[in-house]
Amino acid sequence: MRTPTEMIVGLVLCPCGLLLTLTGTLAPSWRQVSLVPNEPMDVVWEQGIWDICRERQSTHDRLCGQADQLGYFEQVPVRVAQGLMPSSLVVTLVGLVVAALGVRCWQPEPRHLVAGVSGLVLLLSGLMSLVPSSWYTQELWALPAPSGSTLTVGYSLVLSYLGSCLEILGGLALALSFHHCCKERRAPKLPPTPVTEAGSCSSRAYNNPWDVLEDEQDGQRWGSSPPCDSDL
Repeated sequence: MRTPTEMIVGLVLCPCGLLLTLTGTLAPSWRQVSLVPNEPMDVVWEQGIWDICRERQSTHDRLCGQADQLGYFEQVPVRVAQGLMPSSLVVTLVGLVVAALGVRCWQPEPRHLVAGVSGLVLLLSGLMSLVPSSWYTQELWALPAPSGSTLTVGYSLVLSYLGSCLEILGGLALALSFHHCCKERRAPKLPPTPVTEAGSCSSRAYNNPWDVLEDEQDGQRWGSSPPCDSDL
């Protein structure tokens, strides 16, 4: 049996979403702070959920591990992202393992119920990473920053958004496997066709229906062995 299309879509989108979410979680560029007062014009501060980096664009000198002087890491959106983003990665890995067991590309028949459950798990992981990304975006300009500086969205936040959406779409695609599972349960089960044993029917050839009736009345040819359809 060919692997259903929705399973293929789910197995393609979810790993891509995992890679994007992993990059967005680790890379320190959820927010960029530029034009900082008392700093050179080409200095850009990049803030993630784990680290703060200072980069000078003219020389491409980059120094991470900067001190958090404004209490950036103490803000609730950052704290929530620190908890939910790694948890989302773990749940995504679990969902992919369950999806591999359900799709079973090496077997003739996929397990639709297991694939559907994996879709729900991956859908949950996508929502777990989408919530902190959306909340951080909402509070982007409210988080502590030097007065008079310019704030922009970093590429890590964009990757987190894209990864979350891919995981949600992949989870929904795999969840469609429940439809096949329901169809299999609703399908009527046909009774097995009886097999006629060899030699159980009469070997006499009949030329017309009257011979069959005559043989039945006499009881000489078949009491336990009826005539074959081919003899008629």
